[in-house]
Amino acid sequence: MLAMLNVHNVHFGEIERLDYLTTSPCVPLESFRDTFGNWCIRLTAPAGAFTMITNGTFFDHGRKDPVFPTAYQHAVQDLPSDTLMYLVGSRYCDTDLLSEEAWRLFEGSAAGWDRVQAICDYVHQRVTFGYEHARATRTASETLAEGCGVCRDFTHLAISFCRCMNIPARYCTGYLSDIGEPEPHPPGDFAAWMEVFLANRWWVFDPRNNQRRIARFLIGRGRDAADVPLTQTFGENTLRNFEVWTVISDRD
Repeated sequence: MLAMLNVHNVHFGEIERLDYLTTSPCVPLESFRDTFGNWCIRLTAPAGAFTMITNGTFFDHGRKDPVFPTAYQHAVQDLPSDTLMYLVGSRYCDTDLLSEEAWRLFEGSAAGWDRVQAICDYVHQRVTFGYEHARATRTASETLAEGCGVCRDFTHLAISFCRCMNIPARYCTGYLSDIGEPEPHPPGDFAAWMEVFLANRWWVFDPRNNQRRIARFLIGRGRDAADVPLTQTFGENTLRNFEVWTVISDRD
């Protein structure tokens, strides 16, 4: 198995207690960084019941995702070379099938931050969220056609529209806490969102929730979900249960 369950190194300065991966039964673990710089763990799971757990403590400043309404869109010829891979199609972001519709929908919006927000608004309103709609093979164009999905589908569609409009966009997976959100909360879960390149830096956008949030902890980045599976297995297996939780620590 390959596991990508540890918080990304962009949060290393916020660590109070490392989120080591532990397993039951205990097995040897080998760590490495993938081509996107994500921290991965390689292991061989024995036959029978097998459990993996990470549990860390991190400092969060309590501020919501930053906003920069005047962030400008770069001309393609001015983009840094390492952003260009996030302009083209990928496994789940089938830009070749969405380009014409993207330009029809968003050509009239102001380039830059306003255009990305218009894309998020459209996806948030156009797609219905529901765990019963989850399907591992759904592409962005299928999400648009079917009008339903889970957070990864919202993200794939928004990423695809951004790329069609010449805005670099990359897929993010991680922990998104419910801290500061009104009750009742749904059960904790992993989340997907995107980062877009505007005004010489990457910015967080969340088409599923379409609002700025606090306590968002990145695990991995890639072109789409195919690059950042939380677990990837190479043999028969059945997921019996998983739990994600975020609580405010009572430690000083």
